Parts: sequence; C-alpha cells; structure tokens
Amino acid sequence: MRILITAGPTREHIDPVRFITNASSGRMGLAVAAAAAGAGHQVTLLHAAGMDVRGAGEDVERAAFVSVADLKRLLHERFAECDALVMAAAVGDFQVEDYSPQKIPRRGGPITLRLVPTEDLLAGVAAGRREGQRIIAFAVEDGPRDQVEAKAHDELRSKGADYVVVNRPEAMAAEASEACILSPGGIVLPWGHRPKEELAREIIGFLGSK
Repeated sequence: MRILITAGPTREHIDPVRFITNASSGRMGLAVAAAAAGAGHQVTLLHAAGMDVRGAGEDVERAAFVSVADLKRLLHERFAECDALVMAAAVGDFQVEDYSPQKIPRRGGPITLRLVPTEDLLAGVAAGRREGQRIIAFAVEDGPRDQVEAKAHDELRSKGADYVVVNRPEAMAAEASEACILSPGGIVLPWGHRPKEELAREIIGFLGSK
C-alpha cells in the first residue's frame, strides 16, 4: 500500500523573521511513518522543515513544507498516487491578513495583527479522492469526553475522512498521547494513554494489509 503521511507544524510568517506556529513536534507523524515502513508499506512523508526525520526509516520518501500553502501544493502533487493519507500534521488554523515584507521594527511600539482562517486542506483533498482511497484525520480537542467525541464526529463528517484520531492538547510535543480513534460508526479504539509508537501501529492497522 502507498501511504502518504504528513507530520509537524506549519508556519505562517508575520514578516521575514517572525511567524505563527503551534506546539507540534511532529513525533506522531514520524512514528506513523516508521510503523508504516516497518509493516512493508511504501511511504511518503511530508514533514515540517527543520524536523529530524531520520527515525522514519531509510526507505521513506520525504519532502518538506513550511506554510499551509506549501503543504497544500505537496498534497495536491502526491495525493492522487497514494492509497491512503494519514494527516498527522498540525496545520495552522490562522494566518496574518497582511504579511510585512520588511522586518517590523520593535521601536515602532505596539502592533495589532489581524488573523484570518487558513484553508481547510483535508476537506479540499478529500473532495477529490478516488474510490478506495482511505483517509485518517487528526483532531486536538479539550473538554469533557462526550463533547470532544461529538466535535470529532462533526469533523470526521465535514472532512470526509474514514477515521479521526482524537488527541488532547497535552499530547503535542509529548512522547505519549491520551487518544481514541473514531469512525463514522463510533469509537473503534477506546480512550487510553499510549506511547505514540504504539498508537502509530494501531493507526496503520486500520489501513489494512499492504
């Protein structure tokens, strides 16, 4: 099976030296890539620039992204040829409305940044999927479990994914994750605190054999 995996955070620049990002380390996506390669799948890893991706395995094809726009381009180049997409990257929800091509001087005093939503990459990719392609989404949610699961189900339907891996915010940059996996029919992997490598093997298991 040809599996396309994304990992790590996007960066949206404010000016040439400053940017908005998130706390993702990319560890989860890297673990999924290693698990997929170890199971004999053909793996392509789209990863955040600057990530140490040596743990993914020598046979894994790699390409780096910085911004949401970069990742969109890579997804549209690679999605058609894959059998499954595991969207583990932490895609930023916002970008600055007005990028400054020059470094904003500190001496200028307080500044106000207007943030606008970024494009929903997974929904866009899923809209063009062919029959048989499988998609696993990721969601980071907080709050009571019933509310978290309800929000994740909504995201599953809106994005057109087959499964969604639901994480707590504390999982970002951590070695383990409090997570569950949902399908349109309900929970298929119950909540549990698992090392990310173990969770990665569970995720690959849902994609089936090579």
